[in-house]
Amino acid sequence: MGIPQNLRIDCPKDCGNAPKKVLLKELTVALLTRDYSCMNENMADDIRWQVAGDKCIYGKDEIRDAFNENISKEVIQLHIQNIITHGPTGAVNGFFVFDDHSKLSFCDVYTFSSAGKSAKVKEIMSFRVEE
Repeated sequence: MGIPQNLRIDCPKDCGNAPKKVLLKELTVALLTRDYSCMNENMADDIRWQVAGDKCIYGKDEIRDAFNENISKEVIQLHIQNIITHGPTGAVNGFFVFDDHSKLSFCDVYTFSSAGKSAKVKEIMSFRVEE
C-alpha cells in the first residue's frame, strides 16, 4: 500500500540519520495509511498497544481490526515534530490534520524487543489530544 497523494508529510530532515528513526517514521505513516504489510513486518506478534484513557489492544490482528473500526476521517497532513530513539525505546510526537480540518496532537512511545537494528516493536503507549 502506498502513501496517498493527498497526504502531506512534514518531518525534520535528521529523522533519516538512524535506522530506528526511519522505522518509527515508516510505522507512523503505515498506521495512518493502514499499510498492514509494514506493520506486520515491524511489530511483534504479541504487541501491546495502550492508548491513554482507552482500552489496551493486544496483537497485530487486534490492532488492524481496531483501525478498521475506529478510523472514520481521512488524514490529509502528518506533521512529525520529533523522533527520538535510545537503546530499545523510541518516541514520535507531532500532529495529524483530518479532511474536516480538525487536528489531533500525538505522542507515541515505543518499546522494541531489543536495542538491535532488526528488533520489532513489542509495545506502544499513545497519548492523543484533540485540538
